[in-house]
Amino acid sequence: MLMELVFLGTGGGMPTPERALPALAVRFAGSVLLFDCGEGTQRQMVSAGLGFPSSMFVFVTHLHADHYLGLAGLVATLDLLRREAPLRVFGPRGTGEVVARLLEAARLEPGFDVVVTEVGEGVVMEEREFVVEALRTRHTVESYAYRLRERDRPGRMRVEFLESIGLPRGPLWGELQRGRPVEFRGRVIRPEEAVDPPRRGRVVVYSGDTMPFEGMVSFAKGADVLVHESSFDSSLKSRAMEDMHSTAADAAEIALRAGVRKLVLYHVSSRYRGRWEVLLEEARRVFPDVILPSDLDRLEVSLNR
Repeated sequence: MLMELVFLGTGGGMPTPERALPALAVRFAGSVLLFDCGEGTQRQMVSAGLGFPSSMFVFVTHLHADHYLGLAGLVATLDLLRREAPLRVFGPRGTGEVVARLLEAARLEPGFDVVVTEVGEGVVMEEREFVVEALRTRHTVESYAYRLRERDRPGRMRVEFLESIGLPRGPLWGELQRGRPVEFRGRVIRPEEAVDPPRRGRVVVYSGDTMPFEGMVSFAKGADVLVHESSFDSSLKSRAMEDMHSTAADAAEIALRAGVRKLVLYHVSSRYRGRWEVLLEEARRVFPDVILPSDLDRLEVSLNR
């Protein structure tokens, strides 16, 4: 099943011609999950060819304007498209009031419900194929990182063993894969004989704005992809700490200690326009498998074997 990250806006605070404000779309299990929704996000979704599926969720990390102002435009576009399905929005305390005032100021009365859930730490939503969890981060306002976790997939059938005992493909194979023993030719076949252990689901972590802290290491442990804010390089470490942001080296250190497969630098300051490689090179000195995507770049998250 495809899991794809689409980087709609990779800048932070101030947009540039190359980088829009923060928004990350994850396509998975027939849904689009938006993490943050900076201004113009709906245009970026059109440019990326994502469309606007009925199963769409928005996860706002915190209530700084560059992370949520795009909600008004998104709702307006969805209303023009005659959307009927509810749009579910998740965010920190105060998100409900902010969204209500935003829609009121824009004079929007959409023909669908905008359902806001204010989150705390832990599981914030569960679907058949995935779970989304939140972690309180360290920023100047209440802010959350999100972890998208695919549910574990059944183990592979031990085909050679099953064929060797003559068990035909069909319902009995399905029973074994669901963890139930079956009887065949007077013999009880146990699932552990016939099926490999479950395969771990894929994990994507999106940090939002945060200074580095120990909790992020645990939260991102073993993730397939860590999308971590990298507002500054280390020459501005004191500025990063003052504003409660991270440097590229901070993000790389967290990725290294968490043992993630890939690090994505995100929310990069406009001061690096024309020299983005400064951040990338700094991170690569600590953690080699790192990218700094451009807007509308895509990254497929491969299955765990």
